[in-house]
Amino acid sequence: MVAASRGLPPRTRLRIIRVVKTFAPLAACLALAFLLTGCLATPVANSGGPGSVTVTNTNVNAIIDAANNVFPNYGYSVGPASYPDSVSYDKPAGAFGKLLYGSYGVTTTVRVKLVMTPLPGTNNFRLGTRVSRVSNAGEAGFEDSQKMLGLWSGEFGPILRQISSQAGGAGPM
Repeated sequence: MVAASRGLPPRTRLRIIRVVKTFAPLAACLALAFLLTGCLATPVANSGGPGSVTVTNTNVNAIIDAANNVFPNYGYSVGPASYPDSVSYDKPAGAFGKLLYGSYGVTTTVRVKLVMTPLPGTNNFRLGTRVSRVSNAGEAGFEDSQKMLGLWSGEFGPILRQISSQAGGAGPM
């Protein structure tokens, strides 16, 4: 374009430069949008975020039984459930959690939601977690939940691997 514009009058060259400068940021934004939307087309088998695992040849009941055996070993108790999609586990926040998120007279709980996503055409499930902090957990009408960053889900990778090893191979229901 530079070689072709040498024969153009200076005014025309300035207009071309102005147009390129005006649309360059727009073109960069569009290119970035195309790159990022490619991430939204992740196959289910690779979804779930940090720490997620795939449990092979199993069923929802086997996963829930395994989770009910594993989570209490880490201080969690069974919380609200949305069968067959998810089960939640609660743990009182430690001293650091109370310092960060608590307030006077309000209990703070860490809630881990175990999400079970069936993989189409198989007996496999993808396990992932969603972590939130809950104020006044279990108190009807006063419970307040706030999602935490997705990076917190990575902390539960070892727990999910234990659940996968216990629930794997249970076969369909």
